[in-house]
Amino acid sequence: MYFILNMKSVTKKTKWFEEWFDSPFYHILYKDRDEKEAKDFILNLINYLKPEQGSFFIDVACGKGRHSFFLNNLGYRVDGFDLSPNSIEAAKINESESLHFYINDIRKPLNVNKYDYAFNLFTSFGYFDDESDNQLAINSIVESLTKDGILVLDFMNCNKAINNLTKLETKSVNNIDFNIIRNFSNGYITKDINFKNDGKSFHFQEKVKAISLNTFKFYFNIANLKIEAIFGDYKLNPFDMDNSDRLILIARKK
Repeated sequence: MYFILNMKSVTKKTKWFEEWFDSPFYHILYKDRDEKEAKDFILNLINYLKPEQGSFFIDVACGKGRHSFFLNNLGYRVDGFDLSPNSIEAAKINESESLHFYINDIRKPLNVNKYDYAFNLFTSFGYFDDESDNQLAINSIVESLTKDGILVLDFMNCNKAINNLTKLETKSVNNIDFNIIRNFSNGYITKDINFKNDGKSFHFQEKVKAISLNTFKFYFNIANLKIEAIFGDYKLNPFDMDNSDRLILIARKK
């Protein structure tokens, strides 16, 4: 969900997320994500949504496809896409007749199939400097949905995240000490990541727009989406602006 930039080797035109999501260091830093929590979240969503047998899902910004695999193992048809060629190459190892992966930018409709459900999970949104790109991304997802299709968008609760930023942290993974500095400025939560590997120094930065519930409501209204439910954690408890860890929106295409 975040980025890594070698400032000496990347041109000015390269966006941070294009480098970070395709980097092996991204997967090293976040390799210990809670798989049980992710599976439980998917099961909670399915229990709430109650999709019909044969429903078709699109996993938006799927990474290496862990959520796609969970959904497919539950018996649903799934397409996933991501901007990272390396992630999609890894995901494709597990392709089947009912599970496919594609390289695609979230700002563009996949234009492969029409889907009953679109999942955009674990803060895989808000990476753009241009505000209009966020709206474009929502519009593109909606364009891929069938009539009455459902979008599930899972984002951080920015209010709590900003008020509880851990400014400094060192995380050691695979003998690499990632020194992390977090800040909130100009409407973005940033994470500067410094470390050494094979004698080389790296500086990377994650940058995610602090998007509020009201802003998402604005995006959704323009995209012709009607919000049907708002949850505040992976157990689907009610959303509380000050205390919830997540902002999980379930909206239907009008």
